[in-house]
Amino acid sequence: MSGDEGLLSGGTYPAAQVRVRGWVDMPRRIGIGALLGVIGLASVLDARAFAALVLVIAIGCLWELDRLSARKGQELVFPVAACAVAAYIVLAELRALRRWEPELVAATVIGALAVSLFGSRSGYFARSAYTLLGVLYIGKLLSYFVALRNVPHAGLAYALAAIVLIAVSDIFAMLIGSWIGRIPLTSISPRKTWEGAVGALAATTVAGVLLATLSPLHAPWWHGALVGAITSIAAQAGDVVESALKRDARVKDAGTAMGSHGGWLDRFDSYLFGGVACYGALWVTGYLPGGPRW
Repeated sequence: MSGDEGLLSGGTYPAAQVRVRGWVDMPRRIGIGALLGVIGLASVLDARAFAALVLVIAIGCLWELDRLSARKGQELVFPVAACAVAAYIVLAELRALRRWEPELVAATVIGALAVSLFGSRSGYFARSAYTLLGVLYIGKLLSYFVALRNVPHAGLAYALAAIVLIAVSDIFAMLIGSWIGRIPLTSISPRKTWEGAVGALAATTVAGVLLATLSPLHAPWWHGALVGAITSIAAQAGDVVESALKRDARVKDAGTAMGSHGGWLDRFDSYLFGGVACYGALWVTGYLPGGPRW
């Protein structure tokens, strides 16, 4: 039985096999990750280009979530979900999401329920509910990156910081987990280890301190540490949640769009939770409008 078959049947990879596969795949994964990172960091320089990139990523992730849902027997009402996800990103770019989000959610619910009437009677509730969940999981969460980029005066720095912190968390979780990982973090994903998780948390916390103290932000070190730690914990949680979705659908990868990285969801799962967490941490530490002052 192959390693993938062992995973899909509910088994686990032997620890040695997990480490060997991790090291073999690492050059390709790092190469693709570096290329995606360059594209992402370059797009941040222009707010509209960044919003366009986030929209492309969002639609890619939504499509793969739709395919995972279909494997469970009920796909999303994709046209409604795609329009709603696009609206989240566009409204965030226009700085109008706070004003129009209640209407957007209401329209999504009504649209999903109405369009579902033309499908099979079986699964009517599930199709509608999955559609709303998909819109919030993909559109709502990714809109926080656009909101960060549009913060007056400091948006570029904040968006870059969020991307860098999540990337550091991803990279060190993989490196340390492949190097010394022994204790499984969760049965949902055999490759994730406590050593990798703690190493990623430590590395991202240090990265947060460096970004806070050495960058033009000139923030207190503990603000950077707090933002880095919160971002890393959330990013890793996003990774585990996406693994649970794949495990439930009994697939190894959500797609193939990213080569050895899998699909859109496989590559950007940590960004779904990490972006909103970084936004929240910056708000808590007083760097976003309306946040407390310490």
